[in-house]
Amino acid sequence: MKADPLEQREVRYHILAYLCDNPDAGDTFDGIVEWWLLHQRIRFETRNISEVVRKLVAEGLILEDEGPDSRVTYRINEVREEDIHSMVSETRQLRNRQG
Repeated sequence: MKADPLEQREVRYHILAYLCDNPDAGDTFDGIVEWWLLHQRIRFETRNISEVVRKLVAEGLILEDEGPDSRVTYRINEVREEDIHSMVSETRQLRNRQG
């Protein structure tokens, strides 16, 4: 299977971003995979997930509840459950066609 150029650009970005943030870093290939990319990926995904969760709350698809310990939890908005199932089903069908 041939490597995906888009995924390769992402990996390239994450390696170089890690080095920008840690200019004195040096590691083995395994270290790059395990530490550099994992660290960068977590930062990248945290930003993306934060934005998506904020939008899902704004759209009323998920609900946000603050607990007594001030931690926020998220759950499905049961009122929109049918809409959510439809969206997920459509996306799954598209992905299956793209194979």
